[in-house]
Amino acid sequence: MKKLFIFLTTFVLSSHAFQAIGADTVFSNKQAAKLIDDLASGNGPGIQYIMVDKDKVIFEYCSGLSDIKNKIPLTLTHTMAAFSMTKIITAIAVLQLSERQELRIDDQAATYIKHPYSSEITIRQLLNHTSGIPNPIPLKWVHLAKNHGLFDEDKALAAILRENPKSPHLPGEEYSYSNIGYWLLGKIVEAVTQKKYQNYIQKSIFEPLHLKPEEIGFVIYVPGHHAKGYLSKYSFMNLLKGFITDKEVWGEYEGRWLHIQDVYVNGPAFGGAVGSAKAFSCIMQDLLSEHSILLNKSTKQLLFSQQKISSGKNIETTLGWHIGDLNRTRYFFKEGGGAGFHCEMRVYPAAGLASVIMSNRTSFNSRKQLSRIDQHFVRP
Repeated sequence: MKKLFIFLTTFVLSSHAFQAIGADTVFSNKQAAKLIDDLASGNGPGIQYIMVDKDKVIFEYCSGLSDIKNKIPLTLTHTMAAFSMTKIITAIAVLQLSERQELRIDDQAATYIKHPYSSEITIRQLLNHTSGIPNPIPLKWVHLAKNHGLFDEDKALAAILRENPKSPHLPGEEYSYSNIGYWLLGKIVEAVTQKKYQNYIQKSIFEPLHLKPEEIGFVIYVPGHHAKGYLSKYSFMNLLKGFITDKEVWGEYEGRWLHIQDVYVNGPAFGGAVGSAKAFSCIMQDLLSEHSILLNKSTKQLLFSQQKISSGKNIETTLGWHIGDLNRTRYFFKEGGGAGFHCEMRVYPAAGLASVIMSNRTSFNSRKQLSRIDQHFVRP
């Protein structure tokens, strides 16, 4: 369906929503919306997209379906699983504790928690993925949402640590991504605060930003307003699903899409957040603000500071973010993907902008498509 973008006017058409301000913005919005429509392809899984500055929404739009079987359109308020985008939330939590001098990021992790790896590993190395801790494929580290009341996180973590006791690298030797490392950071947050990780995040990050549990949290707060996750029937991952996932997470085929049952990640600190693109954009807006609610100026600078390995060589990561470039503009990003969903969020400090894209299909190439959309708003 073709959409007309009228100067200085905001429209809501069917499942599509956007904001337009000024002639240049109307043109950018029109191009971005068409691209999102083409990517969502109408009768398949959907896409949420939002571009913000520190004060306002520049553009927001969604297309596609939240429920293919029942033909329910995706809206801007539907929640989705964010998976590894959660790591930025965990990094903020750790830096908050550092800011309050409840820990130091160069402390050894073993000061706060027990783990089977080198006693020399520091909190900084956990944050920037230079700890040397292994990173086995985590696709089976989930449990059905309906069984969450019976789930024991500590027992699950202990089993993973027993199964993966050896580090492939020495601490600080090189960059090596690790979900286990961020799971341990969540346990450090709990050890320092004497609160459950999810409760600390709710009180110290979500509530100060006036984000409600139905907008973002660690459970599906309103089941009817959570998008269903999908895997393409005709995909390589679908052929391999029996080797990399447990059968209990498979739902029914809805046309050419396999519905993936609602699951929670076993380690909430490395991938457990559930929210909308709009909710995550509120966190990005705070980080763009000159007066962040979450972090003071120096701590926020630390969050975005490029890191080094022990040899002194720079790595393309900060204390949580990865580093990229679009149209000669540096950005910081975190991608997330797993059972039925794929997403990414970015901050462009020099442009004063941030973006979030979320899709309820596993195979969505968030990095490529976010660059294609963002280039309509981020210019050199």
